[in-house]
Amino acid sequence: MKKNILILAGAILCSFSSLAQQRDMQFWRAYDQRGINVFETGKADTVAFDGVRVRIGGAFAQQFQSLSHENAATPFLNDNGINTNQLMDIGSGFNLATANLNIDVALADGVRLNLITYLSSRHHPETWVKGGYLQFDKLPFLKSETFDQIMEKLTIKVGHMEINYGDSHFRRSDNGNAFYNPFVGNYIMDAFATEIGAEVIYQDKGFLAVASMTGGEIQGGVTNPSRRKPAFIGKLGYDKTLDNELRLRLTGSMYTTSGSVNNTLWSGDRAGSRYYLVMENTLASTSGNFTSGRFNPGMRDNVTALVLNPFVSYGGLELFGTLEQSKGKAANETEDRTWNQLGVDAVYRFGSMDKFYLAGRYNQAGGEMPNGLEPSISRAQIGAGWFITKNILAKLEYVSQQYQDFAPTDIRNGGSFNGLMIEGVIGF
Repeated sequence: MKKNILILAGAILCSFSSLAQQRDMQFWRAYDQRGINVFETGKADTVAFDGVRVRIGGAFAQQFQSLSHENAATPFLNDNGINTNQLMDIGSGFNLATANLNIDVALADGVRLNLITYLSSRHHPETWVKGGYLQFDKLPFLKSETFDQIMEKLTIKVGHMEINYGDSHFRRSDNGNAFYNPFVGNYIMDAFATEIGAEVIYQDKGFLAVASMTGGEIQGGVTNPSRRKPAFIGKLGYDKTLDNELRLRLTGSMYTTSGSVNNTLWSGDRAGSRYYLVMENTLASTSGNFTSGRFNPGMRDNVTALVLNPFVSYGGLELFGTLEQSKGKAANETEDRTWNQLGVDAVYRFGSMDKFYLAGRYNQAGGEMPNGLEPSISRAQIGAGWFITKNILAKLEYVSQQYQDFAPTDIRNGGSFNGLMIEGVIGF
C-alpha cells in the first residue's frame, strides 16, 4: 500500500513538473498578459514542432461588487400579488468565482486542437464545454509544396467555436478568462456566439480577410429543417505596425442568416454578465437572470449585422472603436427592426512591462422594440489595472448605466445602476 502511494505521489509530481515546463504552442494566443491586443493568430512560425504535445492552462476570475440601482416603472402585479417591476434589493458582496480549463494539443506540425471548458460560470455552476476546434496553419500530411505555399498565408478552423464576427470578441471577458478586457463588463450588446462550422483566414502583409459558414445556431439540430438556414460571416481589414510604436488596424465585418430556430448572435454568452442582479426584480436569481445589464434585441430568426472596428496603438495609448448596426426580427414578428451600437475605448498602459493601465469606455445602444418604441441605453466605465505578474491581474472599475424611453410597464423604465467593481484575474 505504501509503495502504491509513493508511486502515485511520484506520478503527480511528474505531472506538475511537466506542466511547469510546458511551453507555448504554434500559432496560438497566450492566456496571460502576452495575449492582450492579439486578434487573429498570426502566421509567424516561431515555435518548432517536436511531436504531439498537450498544454493544460486555466483562467480564474473573482469580483467584489458594490452596485446600486433604481427605476420608475409602473407597478405590475403577478397572480401572486408580487410587483414584478420592483427591483431586487442589492448591496456589496462577492460574486461567484468563475473558471475555465484550457486544453491545447499540438497534433502535427501546424495543426492544433483547442478545447475550452467552463468549470464554473454564473449561468451554469456545473462544468460544461464552451467549444472546441481544429486549427490548420500547415497541411504537412498532404506532402505538397503547392499547399505548403498556400498555407503560408491561410489559416483554416473547423469545429464548434467562437465565431469571428467583429473585433470586440477578442477584447471581451469570457467567463474566467478576463485578461484581454481592460474593463470588468463587456458591451451592452455583446456580440458573441459559439456555432458549428468552418472558417478560413487570409493574412498577407497586413491585409486580412475572413470567410466563414456555420449552422447559424448555438447547438446543432436536424428538426425544423425549413427554418434552419446557414449563417455567413465575413471580415476585411488591415493590421500593420508601421514602426516600433504605431500600430493601425481597421476591420469591417458582417454576420447574416436568413432564418433560424433560435439565433444567438446577441445572446450566445451562456456564462453570464459581470453585473449581478442589476435591474432585476425580486424573483430573480443569479443563474436564471444571468444577462443583467446587457441588452438582447431579440433577433432570433433572421439577422444581418455589420460592424466597423478601428484600433490604434501608439506607445502606451490604445484606442478601440465599435460602430455597429443589427437588423432582423423574431419568428413571431412581420417586419425587421434595427438596433445601433457605438463603443469607444481608451486605454493608457504605463510602468515597467506595462504593469499598470488606466481606461475609459463609452457605450451606447439604441433601436426599435416590437412595441414600436425606440429606447436607448448608455454606459460609462472608468477603470484601472495592475499586472502583479504576467499571469495575475487586479482591476478596479466604476460603472454608470442609464436606460431611456422604455415603456412605463417595462422594469427598465427610468432605470439606472452605478457603483464600483473589483476583479481579480489569473490566466496561464
